Amino acid sequence: MATSHDSITPIEWREGGLRLLDQRELPGRECYVDIDTVAAAAAAIESLTVRGAPAIGITAAYAAVLSLQARVAADPTRWQVGFGADLELLQAARPTAVNLAWAIDIMRKVALGEGAHDVVARALATARRLHSEDIQINRAIGAAGARLLQKGDVLLTHCNTGSLATAGYGTALGIVRAAAGRDRLGHVYVDETRPWLQGARLTAWELDKEDIPFTLVVDSVAASLMQAKRIQAVVVGADRVAANGDVANKIGTYGLAVLARHHGIPFMVAAPVSTIDFDTPSGDHIPIESRAADEITSIAGVRSTPESTAAWNPVFDVTPAALVDVLVTELGTLWRPTRERLSACRKDRYSS
Repeated sequence: MATSHDSITPIEWREGGLRLLDQRELPGRECYVDIDTVAAAAAAIESLTVRGAPAIGITAAYAAVLSLQARVAADPTRWQVGFGADLELLQAARPTAVNLAWAIDIMRKVALGEGAHDVVARALATARRLHSEDIQINRAIGAAGARLLQKGDVLLTHCNTGSLATAGYGTALGIVRAAAGRDRLGHVYVDETRPWLQGARLTAWELDKEDIPFTLVVDSVAASLMQAKRIQAVVVGADRVAANGDVANKIGTYGLAVLARHHGIPFMVAAPVSTIDFDTPSGDHIPIESRAADEITSIAGVRSTPESTAAWNPVFDVTPAALVDVLVTELGTLWRPTRERLSACRKDRYSS
């Protein structure tokens, strides 16, 4: 019988406010941050208190509820102006992850589309629905991906794509969880994922908590693992999938895709349909966020380079669709994604 391997709750709505597991403190401390304003929610997204495209989207949905609670209470007749400004603040927090814009668009339509009557209750019901649906979607992704694996397969992951990056269970790590629960998983190699070490801090923490066997490696070990034939598949998530199948994900993903193709190893991308941006024609049009240089010139706040060192710190890269062997969504598996094949993933419920 399959086991769930699902004991982590990163996002909660409780007593009129939002509670987030602070991912910056893991694995040293398991602590939570209470969010009661839109500004605090935007700051949490920007500071990586919460991260991962689906988790950012769910957080933004609840943040829209916080906005409505405050704006409607302050002025029941003119709340729309302030609400719009709050949504713009959220939108600017992380530009690459399409789930942020997706969730904001849904909450805007729900709030403005049916008049002011019970707008807060209506918005909260929608945010809760999106939260619940994300977990169900991730379980469907996990099951679909696990069916592609053989008993004993060894996987390589990058960044964190688990419960911490979603409403729960995870996308690429959801496949790992599902494979472990179905006794198909042999082992997982976890990229440390510089510079924020999401693999070393977060994925390792999740797998340890769930008793799933893993080994941590530095990012540059991936080529050697593949050369030694120790990997059967690379499984990653996505922050945005363009209409032609190009994939924006944590920096380093493109390199893994090139290595996997060279070594004849399947490269699998796990993402909900909400991560597919049909309005972005290709990866060339995806905005790539850059962060402060001190994230790579310092380690744990201690300078590790000469003071005059210049640094470039892009957060994401784009993997061309031609390097993606299979895209796994809640609708199933899509081999060799193309613009035409992705069009079958359009679903009305994701646009309203």
